[in-house]
Amino acid sequence: MSITFYYNPMSSASRVQLTLAELDIPHEKVFVDLKAQDQRKPEFLKLNPNGKIPTIVIDGQPMFESIAIQIYLGERFGVERGLWPALGSREHMQALTWLCWAQVSLGTPLFTYMHNTSEWAPPEARNAKQAETSLVELHKALEVLDARIGEVGNIVHDKWTLVDADVWSVLGWGLQMAKVDPSKYTHLSAWLERGAKRPAGCAQMAAEQGH
Repeated sequence: MSITFYYNPMSSASRVQLTLAELDIPHEKVFVDLKAQDQRKPEFLKLNPNGKIPTIVIDGQPMFESIAIQIYLGERFGVERGLWPALGSREHMQALTWLCWAQVSLGTPLFTYMHNTSEWAPPEARNAKQAETSLVELHKALEVLDARIGEVGNIVHDKWTLVDADVWSVLGWGLQMAKVDPSKYTHLSAWLERGAKRPAGCAQMAAEQGH
């Protein structure tokens, strides 16, 4: 088995990077310099015609889109490690549901709010009304996630899974960058702290703080 992971820190590749760390499977990491436009080079476009990261090559087969990569890694490597539910189980249904929910219902308002408030975006590209609307939607999603964690312990069930790792990877830095305080969500706050104490989470935070 061979795995080559193309990444750049502080991007959507971080969620895949954390999953690979949680699975503890050998892989080669290839840094893609986005400022140097490495993602537009012909050799990279052969792997991902969109010219984006994350991109992963497993046994010679390239994959892109983080959610597809996460599901594949979970189903191929995560079940035997207790980090992904068995195919066909009720928990498997929940894993797929919440993983997709996090990409869309949670991720959309988070990144919309960040785009419209962050100094990364030029002033003319920011929209105060969109920021206001997306912040309301973000808090609704955080309420849903807080209730789910309070109900079952983590996101899928009482044990930490790759779904938790994926969502934690996004919120761990996303809420900080967006300057959104999650402290009023008690279950979510405790869950964020648990993720930060996991070896894979500690390693990722250290690596990204170094960039």
